[in-house]
Amino acid sequence: MYRRKVFYYETDQMGIVHHSNYIRWFEEARIDYMDQMGLGYDKMEEQGIISPVLSVEASYLRMLHFGDSVQIETWVKEYNGIKLTVGYEIVSDRTGKVHCKGVTRHCFLERTGRPLALKQSCPEIHNLFMKALEEHRKAKK
Repeated sequence: MYRRKVFYYETDQMGIVHHSNYIRWFEEARIDYMDQMGLGYDKMEEQGIISPVLSVEASYLRMLHFGDSVQIETWVKEYNGIKLTVGYEIVSDRTGKVHCKGVTRHCFLERTGRPLALKQSCPEIHNLFMKALEEHRKAKK
């Protein structure tokens, strides 16, 4: 779980978090989650693996304001060795409710831009994602 506080610069004139910031928070939480898995982006990039974002979806359910604190739950939602979908829920410490939920979809590429199948090229990384996916499935039951 990733925790953060809403900063003033992230709000609009009405004091409400601007929608673009939730996407940034997804990235912050995803990087933290991968670090917790033992698989930081720096480690992947050292091995010549890049993971661009293919798409982002966000559902804005409730407003957040300057000074609010949130927890961002992050998990591997789907993974097939070539593509990865990460799920997010942003929960307010004040309300205890989900204020935003979303997903990001990613693929894996070599630095040259060629698609990469992690199962064959980096089994240790593949196994970390499979373990995270299985943990999420078990937690849902």
